[in-house]
Amino acid sequence: MAAKRTIEIFSTGCDVCAELVAQVRQAACDSCEVSVHAMQDADVAARAKALSIRALPAVVIDGTLADCCTGRGVDLAVLRNLGLGRA
Repeated sequence: MAAKRTIEIFSTGCDVCAELVAQVRQAACDSCEVSVHAMQDADVAARAKALSIRALPAVVIDGTLADCCTGRGVDLAVLRNLGLGRA
């Protein structure tokens, strides 16, 4: 069995974040473990800062902040290139 790919979504809980969560969960495969982190939690906010997250929502795959999340907007094609949806 392939190792699980860790997909972390940093979210404020807004409608934009909820839409991204739904899109990522739909694109994820059985080898993707998707978790959503609420930025209202101080520990989550500290982790986001350590990952250089500056805009939300943001996606981290296997510990790497997706390039599409370093600026404006999220690009699912970029996430798929990082391994989203692949075993």
